[in-house]
Amino acid sequence: MTQLRRIGVLGGTFDPVHLGHLGAAEVARSTLALDEVLVVPSHIPPHRLAQPDASGYHRFAMVALAVASARGLAASDVELVREGRSYTATTLRGLHRRGFSPSQLFFITGADAFAEIATWHEYPAVLDLGHFVVIARPGFPVETVRSRLPGLASRMRTVAGSGWSQTAEDPPDRTSILLVEAATPDVSSTQIRERIRGAQPLTGLVPRAVEIHIYRHGLYGPDQEPSGRDPEQPRA
Repeated sequence: MTQLRRIGVLGGTFDPVHLGHLGAAEVARSTLALDEVLVVPSHIPPHRLAQPDASGYHRFAMVALAVASARGLAASDVELVREGRSYTATTLRGLHRRGFSPSQLFFITGADAFAEIATWHEYPAVLDLGHFVVIARPGFPVETVRSRLPGLASRMRTVAGSGWSQTAEDPPDRTSILLVEAATPDVSSTQIRERIRGAQPLTGLVPRAVEIHIYRHGLYGPDQEPSGRDPEQPRA
């Protein structure tokens, strides 16, 4: 009998992608024994008034460069080729049409972003479209999510080790909220853009290939205005 594939989905503006993103993807992949994690740049972020500083072309290129040598990670343009705002529910349903069931999909997000899940498009139905993998962020442990969202506590499972699978207490067709307490790099895209405008080094913040792409194409230069709200907060 062939084992069903388990696919992670990490969405975001990735303006630019950084080591914090890659750390979250790797934590989810290894902890949950995922076969692959799709890193999906958004077309139009739902919760952000300003457009991303970099074009979709450059944001996808940077993601592709970042994951090129990363085991089990792959860049996906599924949202960039779709018109309109990039909603998680739409992306997960698109994967359903490709043959994946909700139990095979693991949407990866930070604990701080998930704490705002009630503001996401199609909430609460979006939670039935795949498992949600909630990873701690610096200063925001996953257990904070339990206290912030008591109405969802019955669906939450704390995950440690590797190879999580549903237990007898979980109906086979029910998706779960998986809480993963793990350290990831304390980096933000806003911080990186500000460092570029201040002519400060990016060592330890982005993969070297991404840094080269940024400077080769003059992205986030001092002639550009900051785009406002951090694109990583929150995802919908």
